Amino acid sequence: MDPGDHLTYPLLMQSLSTRWKVRDEPRSAHRVAAVLLVAALGITGCEKSAAPASAPSPPPLPVRCLTEGVPAAEIPSGSFVMGQADVYPEEMPLKTITVRAFWMDRTEVTNAAFAEFVEATGYVTVAELPVDPAAFNAPVETIPPDFLKPGSAVFTPPGAAGEVTLDGWAYVPGASWRKPFGPGGAEMIPDHPVVHLAYADMAAFAVWRGGRLPTEAEWEYAAKAGAADDTAQPAGANTWQGIFPVVDEGTDGYVGLGPAGCYSPNAWGLYDMTGNAWEMTSDFYAPAHDPARAPENPEGPAEADSFDPMNPGFASRVIKGGSYLCAPNYCRRYRPAARSGRDPGLG
Repeated sequence: MDPGDHLTYPLLMQSLSTRWKVRDEPRSAHRVAAVLLVAALGITGCEKSAAPASAPSPPPLPVRCLTEGVPAAEIPSGSFVMGQADVYPEEMPLKTITVRAFWMDRTEVTNAAFAEFVEATGYVTVAELPVDPAAFNAPVETIPPDFLKPGSAVFTPPGAAGEVTLDGWAYVPGASWRKPFGPGGAEMIPDHPVVHLAYADMAAFAVWRGGRLPTEAEWEYAAKAGAADDTAQPAGANTWQGIFPVVDEGTDGYVGLGPAGCYSPNAWGLYDMTGNAWEMTSDFYAPAHDPARAPENPEGPAEADSFDPMNPGFASRVIKGGSYLCAPNYCRRYRPAARSGRDPGLG
């Protein structure tokens, strides 16, 4: 079993992001969002974090990171091979898929953009609400009291202060998009991707912006942008350099989450489609592509047919793109074809 699979539940809460699919036909009014769940680690702007003296120089980053206020990218209609061979079994079988033209936001949704939504609507995210005991499918007396408090999962590197669980993750009451590390941690950073959102939060934001979340096929088609599949760790993306979870050397310019839009875009003008933070799609998850999937504009399985071996008993949604926590020794999901399941009810 791939250790990266442990990011499915409950570990993804801090490493997922949102991006808008703008519309189903050029020059219509729809947008798609894909929401980020990775926790920010206190880096602002496009400043590079210090790397060890022995580490290679990080790749050059733009003087100014692209965040909000830029036109969406027009993604042309076309066909591509969905999936990737010889990596993880859930990316198979391969199938040629045709996707209609659409528009997509160029960057992950930032805290600043999400704050505008909250200010305009008074919206309260799932992570900021008390937890419904029924969500556990277990007797209330067996549920740890902290798990019923508003909160989310926070990544704490081994050796740091605080409780550490499997792979460095722990549920922290009070953690939310406003306070990514919990009540005692730093405030959110406006130009960082928004994190600690549940599926309902992402969908609500997308509707407010006049659009929707992308399907898995749309997201993967946009991320590949006509390029050939590659299994190598990307040089121009925010991923983990070094042995996870012991040390992140930061040779890509950031240790932890970075601002949106600080690396070169793909051929269709989309930033951070791999690395930085996982991104949400609208499809339900199954541990393989359906060979009977429609070849044109497909959607995922029905909710009743969704199954995630890492989170049995819950219908999961597909997340894509990996995050800054993906390393070759842990999670090779920094590829457009990579996919994982995520419980949509988690913040």
